[in-house]
Amino acid sequence: MQIITSKENPRVKTLVKLRTNARYRRQSGLFVAEGLRVCRDAMISSAEIATLYATEAAMEKYADKLEELIAYAGETVILSEAVFSHVSDTQNPQGVLCAIKTLDKTLQSVTIKNGGKFLALDNVQDPNNLGTVLRSAEAFGVSGVILSNDCCDIYNPKVVRGSMGAVFRVPFLVCTSIADFLAENPGLVSCAAVVDSDAEKITDISFGASCVVVIGNEGNGLKSETVSACQHKITIPMNGNAESLNASAAATVIIWEMLR
Repeated sequence: MQIITSKENPRVKTLVKLRTNARYRRQSGLFVAEGLRVCRDAMISSAEIATLYATEAAMEKYADKLEELIAYAGETVILSEAVFSHVSDTQNPQGVLCAIKTLDKTLQSVTIKNGGKFLALDNVQDPNNLGTVLRSAEAFGVSGVILSNDCCDIYNPKVVRGSMGAVFRVPFLVCTSIADFLAENPGLVSCAAVVDSDAEKITDISFGASCVVVIGNEGNGLKSETVSACQHKITIPMNGNAESLNASAAATVIIWEMLR
């Protein structure tokens, strides 16, 4: 196995770019997943692991669990502790990281036209929120997640880690805008999640067999054109003093109501 001890190594520079640069991830067709559990989730979900990177300490500590990963990955490279800390996205790295080929889990138009219950995200920026949304989407069985192209990158390392492996399994589609997506899929009953006293309470809605609920940006909510493109406005009734929920909390409540 190759052992890398220099931060100037081309592979190390590539890993840093994959961690920090969404455009480079798109261009290279690769993204990174860090942590033993997430890397094993990638393997179990049949994602294509191009390279497994690990420290010697991790190879010794997790020998049994890494054996299968080593056999599955295209190659394995050893990084020194200093180099791994340099490429890591966590404060206390486990010493295990994978470079993975971008996923073939994207939604097809025929899937959407055949019905299902979808969640759409309009300019959601926080990678921790997106990771949690994907985790809830998988847990409750959402048919797929639609993202506007101004959402944070689904391959952001924080999204990958926060999704607890859901990013490898939940079908998703990145579109130019949610308004355009809705115009192209008129068969879906569309609902805009808003903080509005005039909106229908989510507890009073009867979601059909084919629908999509749209959640907006953490600070600004939904774009006006997105709300206008939706057939219904819905809101989560709250009895406390909070004016609204954050995007991931709202998504979890909405998914539960949509699928129960």
